[in-house]
Amino acid sequence: MDAIDAALVDFDAAPLRILTTSATSFDADLKRRITRLLESPAAVALDEIGAVDIELGRAFAGAALGLLCQAGIRPEHIDAIGSHGQTLRHRVDADPPFTWQIGDPNTIAELTGITVVSDLRRRDVAAGGQGAPLVPLFHEHVFRSADEDRIIVNIGGIANITVLARGAALLGFDTGPGNRLLDAWTLRHRQLEFDRDGAFAGAGHCDDTLLAHLLDEPFLRRPAPKSTGRELFNLAWLDAKLAAVRAARPDAVRAADIQATLQELTAATIAAAALENAPAAAIYVCGGGAHNPGLLAALARRVAPNPVASSAALGLDPDYVEAAAFAYFARRTLAGLPSSSPTVTGARGARILGGIYRSIPRSTDERH
Repeated sequence: MDAIDAALVDFDAAPLRILTTSATSFDADLKRRITRLLESPAAVALDEIGAVDIELGRAFAGAALGLLCQAGIRPEHIDAIGSHGQTLRHRVDADPPFTWQIGDPNTIAELTGITVVSDLRRRDVAAGGQGAPLVPLFHEHVFRSADEDRIIVNIGGIANITVLARGAALLGFDTGPGNRLLDAWTLRHRQLEFDRDGAFAGAGHCDDTLLAHLLDEPFLRRPAPKSTGRELFNLAWLDAKLAAVRAARPDAVRAADIQATLQELTAATIAAAALENAPAAAIYVCGGGAHNPGLLAALARRVAPNPVASSAALGLDPDYVEAAAFAYFARRTLAGLPSSSPTVTGARGARILGGIYRSIPRSTDERH
């Protein structure tokens, strides 16, 4: 919930051309309400979920229209909006498994006059898949190389990797926490939304005992396909791990040291997954974590001598890779092409993802 990221993408260029991007801040009250849905679900009325769903749809529509105004392009010149939505729950290990995103696509279509493709994860889950990560198929489209093995690391709230090894099938999975715990710990102790440039972590030192406790998590040992979210990696999970350390060492551990250890946790889990699946690959990072020099340095240290760089080195701004990916998925859905990859999600087969919410021609709308 840092912002609503939008990208205007032209697919007539090969493999694509990002024309304009924007990051629209959430209204403070809406952000507070979304946070309450995520963190205090038992205290939230069903009516509130319905209301936030519509308010998010309005916010997404506003972001899309603002982007088009910025680009000087009329809505009727856009084929579709690919809208991921805000994830409320990702419970693919439940019985029955489910994933749930909100941000009403009907509202987006009505307010923009543009066809919307949304709800892009649930079909894969219905087919026995994890529903995540989806971006590896897009990474393969834009980043695969005949000259080097590559690993694309997306560091959002959760981190995931895409393995693009020459001569090998596409592989990708969630590795564990990305920025999620770093942001939450920073907010608790610094009242800041995120650890800018890794400064908070840089003021501390990794605590090896705590790191060992953090790494002692069954999800991290599970083979792919796998995905996770804030349902597992949250402050309650961290507090439980800290309690085990403090039981043996009552004076442990300083807040900055915990931040440094969380940074090392993200780097260690990404590095372990990368080295296991493509030991000599070049690593390219996208997502918000690409802007954290402390995190990138920790990752580079763990995968050396493999190079680590931003996805900008491959021609795509790290902040808008995901936005471009969901434009790509919308395009494939409209063309009747699958966007899920069974080798990534574990689904029974590739599936066409999402629902299509068609725009209404103005003349038809006016007649009725």
